Amino acid sequence: MDTKKRMEQLRTMFQKVIDPLGYKFSPDEEIVDYLLEQEVMLEKEKGSPFCPCQGLTGERGHDMKLVCPCIPFHREHFDAMKRCWCGLFVHKDVDDPDELVQISKQELEASSKSD
Repeated sequence: MDTKKRMEQLRTMFQKVIDPLGYKFSPDEEIVDYLLEQEVMLEKEKGSPFCPCQGLTGERGHDMKLVCPCIPFHREHFDAMKRCWCGLFVHKDVDDPDELVQISKQELEASSKSD
């Protein structure tokens, strides 16, 4: 299948998942196009559109939590950052994703314990 066509199919499919979760595609179209293209390449190689910025381990249970959109598996973490890890999706109220910071899972867990 043509890469551009598959990118559009993923965009349509993902929109149906992220919208009810309170997310949207990043307003940075260049990033969106790049990340969708990477997911298509991963899908061709690995069989699923995995998140292009999180490492696959080869352990199915772990890796399946990285199939895009992985928001449901990392909801608390992504809600704290107002974005997913790679930045493909942001909260609907975000206008400038460049202002958002990444928070490691360890930082999130440490801040939760201190609250």
